[in-house]
Amino acid sequence: MRRTDRLYDLIQILRDGRLHRAGEIAERLDVSVRTIWRDMSTLMASGLPVEGERGVGYILRAPITLPPMILTAVELEALRLGVRLVADGPDVALARAARGIATKIAGVTPAPTTADPDDLFAFPGKQSARAAPHLPILRAAVKAHERLTITYIEPSGQESHRDIRPLQLGLSGKVRTLTAWCEGRQDFRSFRVDRIVAALPTGEIFPDEAGRGIEDYRVRMAEITQPAPVPPETQSSDPAGS
Repeated sequence: MRRTDRLYDLIQILRDGRLHRAGEIAERLDVSVRTIWRDMSTLMASGLPVEGERGVGYILRAPITLPPMILTAVELEALRLGVRLVADGPDVALARAARGIATKIAGVTPAPTTADPDDLFAFPGKQSARAAPHLPILRAAVKAHERLTITYIEPSGQESHRDIRPLQLGLSGKVRTLTAWCEGRQDFRSFRVDRIVAALPTGEIFPDEAGRGIEDYRVRMAEITQPAPVPPETQSSDPAGS
């Protein structure tokens, strides 16, 4: 959790006007007691009406007003996912309302630092809804270089189980895809995320190995898509010698 998010949560905890011990707050926020002591000193130094000390506890002596729309990155992702699922549901009125909420969310939250095609309703639909539950696990595994075991529905309809090295999430049209190194096939594979039935982290970190990384995949794709060289024109002899 970012420190700014934690300070905001601290204020929210104190707004009930009761005395809170540092140990209790530390347990709620999953941080150390020393971290709470430092954060409380920061709040006091900022001029907020927070009183207390180590070993006694902390209390907010006067009510304060916070801006109405402050969300952490994880809270915002949860909100977007929930709104998207409602928008893809069968209730037409709720779906319309959810899309209106999405527009309002986009208007009051910062633009993403990177273009994420999964953001809000860029690609709504049944395929997006089926893919959405797996995206957090896949993103985390790509970032951490963690092997996954996935259950996948092949184009033939058969179910298969794969041990993979997830390398990159992408898009093919409106379909979310996962580029990975398949340990069983010993080759690169591109999986449709909406066909993934289950994705289980293994806790195993895979190393960077030549020939199995995302850059190697890109080089191979570039070679495949590169146009074949045009052969030089056949030079014919000129019997006239001209």
